[in-house]
Amino acid sequence: MGTGEGTAAADFFAAAIGLLREVAETEAGNVAAAGELLADTVAEGGRLFAFGAGHSSLAAQDVVYRAGGLAVVNLLAVPGVVGVDVHPATLGSALERVSGLAGTVLDASPLREGDTLIVVSLSGRNALPVEMARDARARGVRVVGVTSVEYATRTTSRHASGTFLKDHCDVVVDSRVPVGDATLTAPGVPAPFAPASTVVTSALMQAVVATAARSLAARGIEPPLLRSGNVDGGHAWNARVLAEYGDRIFHS
Repeated sequence: MGTGEGTAAADFFAAAIGLLREVAETEAGNVAAAGELLADTVAEGGRLFAFGAGHSSLAAQDVVYRAGGLAVVNLLAVPGVVGVDVHPATLGSALERVSGLAGTVLDASPLREGDTLIVVSLSGRNALPVEMARDARARGVRVVGVTSVEYATRTTSRHASGTFLKDHCDVVVDSRVPVGDATLTAPGVPAPFAPASTVVTSALMQAVVATAARSLAARGIEPPLLRSGNVDGGHAWNARVLAEYGDRIFHS
């Protein structure tokens, strides 16, 4: 954790780059396994979904309808917890702790047996991500969890079962983000600051999707990738992909 010896910006970049290097080295196997699971799902005709609550939703949204990304990744949105889209923002945090909400959302969602759901939660300790993963698996959905496993050793679960997100996944990708998220401290600053979870988790999500795309190509399957609408031919390309995979896309 940076101590303010250099500029704050330099210290933050160093901390974020350090975490990125750490996950690149330590999570390569889990990223590969998660990417292969996504590729398996696409090859088998399944659909892909991503979910996150609060700021964890940012990383989930980052792989949905994204130039260079898979068109078949859909956001599983829970009203009130997608980023900071409610007022007061603390309501979103409160909803993450409500037991039973995940099951209600899944009942109303298009998820079905054979699909894959990525659940993003930094702490993995609240009822919503725990039950989202647990209940999805009970429905025959394969689950990838992207979380900081350290929380399971340094904090207590807020779910009645005493479990964490990591306990209900087919594959767990550990973001290695420290408990509390913030990466820097400095004299005269009473609390840690400069969170890096969005940087690291988004990079992991993109690495998983990239793995899936390359795996599909290796199997002789053209990955359903989107192109930027700001390059010539991009809109025509995307229209073809969206039409071809329309039965697996719920964001258009």
